[in-house]
Amino acid sequence: MNFDFSDDQKLLKDQAAKFLADKCKPEDVRKILESDAPYDKTLWQGLAEMGFLGTTIPEAYGGLGLGYLELCVIAEELGRACAPVPLSSSVYLASEAINRFGSEEQKQAWLPKVASGEAIGCFAFAEGVQAPTARTITTTLSGGKLSGTKLPVADGDVADFAVVVVKTGSGTSEGDLSLALVDLTGAGVSRETVSTIDPTRSHATITFDGAPADLLGKEGDGWSATQDVMNCAAVLFAFEQLGGTQAALEMAKGYALDRYAFGRQIGSYQAIKHKLADMYVKLELARGHCYYGAWALSTNSPELPLAAAGARVAATEAFRFAAQENIQTHGGIGYTWEANTQFYYRRSKLLGLALGAVGGWKERIVRQLEQRNAA
Repeated sequence: MNFDFSDDQKLLKDQAAKFLADKCKPEDVRKILESDAPYDKTLWQGLAEMGFLGTTIPEAYGGLGLGYLELCVIAEELGRACAPVPLSSSVYLASEAINRFGSEEQKQAWLPKVASGEAIGCFAFAEGVQAPTARTITTTLSGGKLSGTKLPVADGDVADFAVVVVKTGSGTSEGDLSLALVDLTGAGVSRETVSTIDPTRSHATITFDGAPADLLGKEGDGWSATQDVMNCAAVLFAFEQLGGTQAALEMAKGYALDRYAFGRQIGSYQAIKHKLADMYVKLELARGHCYYGAWALSTNSPELPLAAAGARVAATEAFRFAAQENIQTHGGIGYTWEANTQFYYRRSKLLGLALGAVGGWKERIVRQLEQRNAA
């Protein structure tokens, strides 16, 4: 079985890398970090013009109509560049949910706008708890009106629409949950920006007070639909983390070769060699899991839940470790505001919680393996 990407996919990856190297330099990331701007609007429009925002959106709705493998290679380059844009919220989550479960009218209304960069979407799941469950979801949809509070919502302060996990039944079971689609620019919606460790990816608290909303998909299918979207997003987030891990390793290696101490490159010292070697091992372990996840996602394999969880765990741990060791390799300068090492440390922490803490994904692996062994 060949898990490598095709020549066309590698060419797309190279194009994305060149575009981001030109349009998303470290100084561009720092500009967003040090300003009140929630994201890089120029980069966002550039990604739209390149067609990257519509990679997996069908051509009938203004997208490129490509597959998940193409989106995986783009995601890796976005992670390498630490791109300050709301692409993951709009593309991996919100538009993916609409594309999978939306009506023709809902697809026509929002997918072309996402592909063109005209609209930003977000996925509102959590309600202030680390691991949302059917029992903890209190946001309700009744009579076409949405009420409740979601936090933290990635890119919720800049999004034009949201896919919201809501309660439509009277109980607390998974069958009482559904998905709702709401225009965030309409009545009954208030938002407040939430501070996080990575200001280049904004978050918000969204409060709904009788906001007009439509059901997305079938009533009662919200929990299973959310798991489908989460498994897809887990693989794509893992590729972003993979790119960030690679960039952190390259940054640490470059500094180790350039920095001299006591007349020698610091990279010649055993302690630094061990750091770089450990970073590389975790990177390659994560790469294997990511490729397995990409295969499962692109083929709609029954193994996707297990592969997605494996990719999520391995990539999260690899990125966290590489970002920390990158700072350590730089020594004292790595802790200063002027050092760019912080970009990857901040992003590693943020992505590590973006779809729920890694502990929850480890539990998923255990459950999947138990079910496999019991079969």
